[in-house]
Formats: sequence, structure tokens, C-alpha cells
Amino acid sequence: MSIASAASICQNLDPARYEVVPIFIAKDGRWSLPAEPPKVLSAAEVLREGERPATETALQVVEPTRALSGTTVDVVFPILHGPYGEDGTVQGLLELAGVPYVGAGVLGSAVGMDKAVMKSLFAERGLPMVRHVTVYARDWRDDRAGVLARCQTLGYPLFVKPANLGSSVGISKVRDAAGLTPAIETAFTFDRKLVIEAGVAAAREIECAVLGNDDPVASIPGEIIVTHPDGFYSYDAKYVDASGSSWRIPADLTPAVAGRIQAMSVEAFKALELSGLARVDFFVDRDSGELFLNEVNTLPGFTAISMYPKMWDASGLPMPALIDRLIVLAIERHEERQRLRTSVT
Repeated sequence: MSIASAASICQNLDPARYEVVPIFIAKDGRWSLPAEPPKVLSAAEVLREGERPATETALQVVEPTRALSGTTVDVVFPILHGPYGEDGTVQGLLELAGVPYVGAGVLGSAVGMDKAVMKSLFAERGLPMVRHVTVYARDWRDDRAGVLARCQTLGYPLFVKPANLGSSVGISKVRDAAGLTPAIETAFTFDRKLVIEAGVAAAREIECAVLGNDDPVASIPGEIIVTHPDGFYSYDAKYVDASGSSWRIPADLTPAVAGRIQAMSVEAFKALELSGLARVDFFVDRDSGELFLNEVNTLPGFTAISMYPKMWDASGLPMPALIDRLIVLAIERHEERQRLRTSVT
């Protein structure tokens, strides 16, 4: 999905203002320059990406033909989803290189990726969340019975999540005690740390987009409507089953609830010391109306089916203008950091 997002961004950049330098990062870690930017697909084709073998891409990417040496860029848009892209690693590399880049810095990217640390920072701000426990691989090895007992205090259903992944990879919805151990074992194949959360019985999945640096603003909220048999916004519901989910923008909320979501989105953005952009995800209990902050995504998707640009478009900021704004924010933050001293001499 990173390539799909990159293709969409390239398509929406004004060629009169920007010269695009696409950088392709292969799964084996090789960096190179394609002869031209990737070509974007339709929403339906992006959805069908999950049907393709993992070794293929849903985009027609030209084989990289140019070396990186000698290439100079003014600002980088690191549209890299998941580990080694939105977790602070690439951001640290760009900081060392002195290159402006879109999105959160090293700290914000790292804590925004780690669901356990993220929740600790949310708790410090008093933001409402579902009950949850954090489990490490060593805990599971040394005291499996104790871990299971802690998890079962949350009740069922519950959700087992790798702490440091995105796109719902490795997440399981557990409906009873029999499913808990397999779900934990699966999640530990993706990460050494898990977050296990109590489920919201009648959950609505609401999202909100945030934009800015020191004075962030929130978009109109949207709603994900899940119809997939998994019963939650799983990987299959997102990317494999074309009818597994849909969206409603704006979400059907009262002005008061929408306002609370927008205010909490900005507060969550500030709690993690983010910059540039983020998508903030919530659960709303359909019966009680209770609101829970779920998580923040510091580099949300920019594909034809992605909520972040769709919510801003509905808020009056179409994607070309949104990308322009993100680039300006990146340069502003970089220039501010360049004015700081790193020593007394």
C-alpha cells in the first residue's frame, strides 16, 4: 500500500511547481530510482491488491534504473507504512542528512507506532480508552497462565494486537477463551510486544484527520462501516474483500459528539508530539454513546480508498492543496530546527 499511496501523491502534485524524484525501497532494503513515478490504480484495483501474490505489486512500477548518488531533494514525503517507515527509523536518517520531510519527527513517529507507549501517553492526558494490558514475549514464555489470567479480566470479545504494526496485520478478534492462545501465538510472530484490548460490544469505528505543526486542526470525522465476516476492520476487510467495508463522510454524529472527537484528535496529536499529519481512530459505543480513543496513525494512507485525504476533501481541502500544505509544514519545521543550537561553541 505504500506504493499505492506514493502513486496517488505523485498524481496530485502540480508538475508546474514540483519535480518528483520517486525513490523505490525494495523488500530486501535496496534503494533506487525508478525511471518514472508509479502509476496509480482505481479504487477497485487497489482493493483487489490483496488477491495478488505477496511478491507482486498492484502497481505498474518500472524497474529501477538509476543510482541514488548525486540526487538532491528539497523535501521528502516518506510515505512508508509500517515498521522501518513510520516508526522513526527513516525519520532519523533524514534528520542526520539534514533533509526536510513530511510528517512526525523521530519521537512522534516512534511513540505513534508503539501502541503500548502511545496508550501510556494518552492515559497521562486523561484521554478515554478501552481497558487493555501489555504483554511481552518473555512474559508469555515464563508465565503463560498468568498472562492468560490477566487477559481474561478484560472479558470477551477482546482484541489481540502486535504493538508495532499497522493495517490490522496480526490482529485477531477473540470471542472466547479457546481462541485466546492461538491469537497470542499469531501476534507474537509479528512483534515481541502485544496490546490486548477489551472489545466494545456495539462499536462504531470513527476516524478524524489532523493537520498542522504547533497549531493543528481537525477535519470533519468519518465513519468506517464494516460488513466483513471478521466483524471488525481487519486486513481482509480493508484490502481483500471489496465489499468488506465502506465509509461515510461526514459520519452520522451529533454536532456535540463530532466536536468532542475533533478536540480529542488534536489533544492526541499534541500528546504524542506529532507534526504534519495524523489520522486518529475512535470507537463510539452505539448503545451508550461512550467515546474511546483507539490509536493514531502518523503516516496514513493516501490511496484512492484512504480516509485521511477523503476527510480533508470533505472539509474543503482537496488532495493537491493538502499535499501543498504538508510540504510547507515540513519545510517550516525543518527551518525551525535548523535555528536551534546543538552545542555552546
